[in-house]
This record gives sequence, structure tokens and C-alpha cells, in this order.
Amino acid sequence: MTSSGRTSPTAEPFTPMRIAFIHPDLGIGGAERLVVDAAVGLQDLGHKVTMYTSHHDPSHCFEETRDGTLKVQVGGNTIVPRTIAGRFYIICAILRNIHLALIMIMLNRKLDGKEKFDIIIVDQLSVSIPLLRWTGAKIFFYCHFPDKLLTKRESFLKKLYRLPVDFIEELTTGTTTRRLLDEMSKDIDKIM
Repeated sequence: MTSSGRTSPTAEPFTPMRIAFIHPDLGIGGAERLVVDAAVGLQDLGHKVTMYTSHHDPSHCFEETRDGTLKVQVGGNTIVPRTIAGRFYIICAILRNIHLALIMIMLNRKLDGKEKFDIIIVDQLSVSIPLLRWTGAKIFFYCHFPDKLLTKRESFLKKLYRLPVDFIEELTTGTTTRRLLDEMSKDIDKIM
């Protein structure tokens, strides 16, 4: 039997995995609700789950991330601000995500073999995926909807600003072990 009470067809003993979720801003929203529910579900199955984020405000978050149901680690927020003068949000988010990934790589190297990450689920920003492959973990990218399709490019400057961001998203989305798609992004392979 597995920890969930189901009988395994191969009758192998259940081995809990160490699963890390990376989410850029663990506030209150639809994407956050989905990853929190997924993390709690995996934890309920007996896996060791930790949420890694660059921003977590205990006064503006889901209860499971505040009350200890889920372990939340905040990192990648000490060098790059969330925005620069209220602008450049995506650039700052990318840099914070890279910083967080580097922290996770260093943390993973210090752990013994049994405590290293088995799976890392990257949510929203794919830029850290190539770096996180150095952990040896399987990398899953959960794409709610490509950022490339969310923003308007109404001016030449905005188009220029988005050019490297869109390129990085396209390039790094393809480096994951698996892509997990929700209903809105089911055609991602046609888009990316």
C-alpha cells in the first residue's frame, strides 16, 4: 500500500520524495492557489514539500503558507528589488528568480544524498530551469499562460524591452524535464 492507502500494482514500498516548488511571488491569486493546492496535495501523500519564493508577505497570502501547513523559504530578494521606480517588474522578477535558483543550488549541494531535491516544480518563470538542472533533480515547469502572450506591445520601446524577455522565456521553457499545462496554455507547443 502507498501512503494514500492505494495498493501499488508492483507492491514496491512507498518512498517519499523531496519536492521543491519555486514561485516568484507567493501572494493571493489564481496561480498561487493552484501551486499551494498542489504542494499540500503532494505533502498529504507523504512527500516532503518546500515552497521557495522571492516574496512572501504573511499578511497577504494563503493560510497554508502562513500557518505552517507548508514550509516556505524566502530567498533571492536581497539584491534585486521587486521593481525599479514602479517599472521593470519582469526584469526584476527574472533576476530575483535567478538569484533564488543559485541559493537553491548551493543549498542542495550542502545536503546529503537522501535530502537532495528529487523534483523541482518551477512555476511561472522558466528562466531558472537551466540552472536548476545542476541540482540533479527532475525539473517540471508549470505554465499557467506564457508571459509572452500576457503583455501588450503598444510602443516601440515596449517591443524592444520585451524582445530579450520573450527570447529567454522561449529558450528556457524547452529545457525542462516536463511541462505541466493548464487549460489556458494547452497549445503552448504551438506558441513557443
